[in-house]
Amino acid sequence: QVQLVESGGGSVQAGGSLRLSCAASGYTYSSYCMGWFRQAPGKEREGVAAIDTDGSTTYADSVKGRFTISKDNAKNTLYLQMNRLKPEDSAMYYCAGAADWVLPSLVTEDWVYDYWGQGTQVTVSS
Repeated sequence: QVQLVESGGGSVQAGGSLRLSCAASGYTYSSYCMGWFRQAPGKEREGVAAIDTDGSTTYADSVKGRFTISKDNAKNTLYLQMNRLKPEDSAMYYCAGAADWVLPSLVTEDWVYDYWGQGTQVTVSS
């Protein structure tokens, strides 16, 4: 059974940083595309960043240059380093894993992912 568990969320002031982690059991990070998503109250879930099996990364325009996705295959852990945080980054953040190959143009689409964590809350105050 696949289980993804996020951690690292919290409350920070604008301009601050946080690093989210997503630990997996029953799932091999090196084999599939992984992504980070977020959902703010009243808004749709949006893809933030994704990392494919070859290490290639994709970012939403809103976070480019501020967020960095990475993974440690040996530790089966996915990370999202978030710098220069803004109030509009406040949301519940989820990690997700695919169960099959994902077309590179779709790596930030939530419907291509099969496994999801429970989420970790990020709150950025102005």
